Amino acid sequence: MVRITKVHTGGGDGGETSLVDGSRVGKEHPRVNLFGTIDEANSSIGIVRMELSRAPTHAPDGGRMTAFVSSCDTADSMLGAIQQELFDVGAECACPVGGVPEQMSIISAEAGDRLVAEMDEMLLDLEPLSSFILPTGSPPVANLHIARTVVRRAEREACAMRDEVRAEIISYLNRLSDHCFVLGRWLTAKSGGEETLWTPLGKRD
Repeated sequence: MVRITKVHTGGGDGGETSLVDGSRVGKEHPRVNLFGTIDEANSSIGIVRMELSRAPTHAPDGGRMTAFVSSCDTADSMLGAIQQELFDVGAECACPVGGVPEQMSIISAEAGDRLVAEMDEMLLDLEPLSSFILPTGSPPVANLHIARTVVRRAEREACAMRDEVRAEIISYLNRLSDHCFVLGRWLTAKSGGEETLWTPLGKRD
């Protein structure tokens, strides 16, 4: 169990930080960028969960939106598991090469496989896209677009360190960005909302 009694130690005042094994690196180090971006992605998903918690539960006529509330609960459950996994991924990425402690559990390919299974289930409720969609929509959906782009940045940073990062992490991040996109579409459909499609320049008025 992690026990944190003091957040500010002053150890980072000179622009360095500690990796899991205690070794010191500059805060501009690619590894610090990577686990920092993963933390940013996790925070973005936290905002999505907050927006889900205050999504409308009743229609304008006063009737309870039972199916949509259930969809929000399902989405929150999926995102809760993802937040836990992002902490696991971030902790591993905060270890130097070959420096993962024996007692640290690391995610397996099964985590990425679960994301694919969840996407496949959601896609059963969705029509194929006829164009790209603009990153907008309800508060949870708009924030899922932000989350997916932050996850995609984390994936790029992981790819830049592909010789030092496990393939399972890169795969997980790739699938997670897709998952955020599909989840946004799914929530839009479940709420009865409309997606805003991109109209190519030559076809816009």
